[in-house]
Amino acid sequence: MTTPGKPAHDGRVVVGLDGSDSAWSALDRAVAEARRRGATLEIVHAWPWARTDPLAFDTDSEPQRPPVEVARTVLRLAVARAAEKDPELRIVPTLTAQDAVPELLRIGQDASLIVIGTRGLGGFTGLLLGSVGLRLAAHTHRPLLVVRGDIPAAYGPEGHGKVLVGIEGGADEAAARFGFEEAIRRGARLRVLYAWTHPRTFGGDHTLPSREVVALRAERAQEETYRVVAALRKEFEEVGVREDTVHSAPAQALVEASRAADVLVLAVHRRTARLGLQLGPVTHAVLHHAHCPVVLVPIG
Repeated sequence: MTTPGKPAHDGRVVVGLDGSDSAWSALDRAVAEARRRGATLEIVHAWPWARTDPLAFDTDSEPQRPPVEVARTVLRLAVARAAEKDPELRIVPTLTAQDAVPELLRIGQDASLIVIGTRGLGGFTGLLLGSVGLRLAAHTHRPLLVVRGDIPAAYGPEGHGKVLVGIEGGADEAAARFGFEEAIRRGARLRVLYAWTHPRTFGGDHTLPSREVVALRAERAQEETYRVVAALRKEFEEVGVREDTVHSAPAQALVEASRAADVLVLAVHRRTARLGLQLGPVTHAVLHHAHCPVVLVPIG
């Protein structure tokens, strides 16, 4: 039974290792996440996922080796790195020949967290449509940590001491709860941010909101924030919480606020489109531009 107000110690943190240079950042973060949770770390790698960057993993001395042998070397080096960072951590290496997305979904279906990096071997900066990261985000039923951000402190012990949660309504309670639990795990403060834009009223050549519309929208934003957070405040009494409502485009507000956060937690509202499950524009923008790692918490 989980003690009220305390995060559960879940069994596994799963990290997908795709053979790219940024995989080290994802692995290092996964080690820290497993340590915080008292969890087992499962490192998943497969030779068909991507060609391995030989400079990133020091595997360029024998360029003629079969890909599966290189994959085994990469996995062995990853296990050694994780064990060096935390000698007491239980590590499970998994080598697979399956496609990345369905395999990570299968392996991580009961994990407390799935961890991935952002920069694969295709030379792209950040996550792009069709990438492993976005496909995972669109289909996973478990929290997904995307290790991105250009601030070195975001990966180290001397960060900002702040967890940021973006919400847009009462349906985001699961993301808010994850944020409270993350604040406890890190011994950090929590900022809950509700960003909103006003509906438009039209007059002449300009698009302007009436004072009444702006006031009503601000009031609703405050009510939504309070409703999501109030019960969790009582449950997690030891967490210092700051609630903010901001009259701004949500994506812009979250990206800017992420400059002063160690992790950004965001609820994922997925919608079914012609090409399958799709992520909303706010999620896309945050994944591309956030200045710290991002945790996506699936809703529904």
